[in-house]
Amino acid sequence: MTAVFILGIFLLSSFEQDPKLKESIKRGKEAYTMYCQNCHMEDGQGMPEINPPLALADYLKKPAKALIGIVLKGQSNEVVVNGKKYNAIMPAQNYLTDDQIADVLNYVRNSWGNKIPGAITPATVKGLRD
Repeated sequence: MTAVFILGIFLLSSFEQDPKLKESIKRGKEAYTMYCQNCHMEDGQGMPEINPPLALADYLKKPAKALIGIVLKGQSNEVVVNGKKYNAIMPAQNYLTDDQIADVLNYVRNSWGNKIPGAITPATVKGLRD
């Protein structure tokens, strides 16, 4: 009986989100609202034919370093998201702090049906700045 109880607690705790990641996601929603929502919309659906969606976006499965690079340096080349091509320019967002970039990426990677494992840290962002 005790072993079953301990196993149950272990299984329940393994499904809980890391408290630090949870806080990062909360802060990320605020940063997203201020800096990203105008183009990618409140629901993460983007603007059809203009700005790609972030909701259920296969593009967000890229390595974290690639996503950080896009936020820091912007993007002007064609991208394909969920099989559709987009050509809008995303300007560099390098004025955001390392914390804000980590938080907003953690938010989009864990919102609107996205469940991408692992947290992006401010230290990782800092290490990728020029």
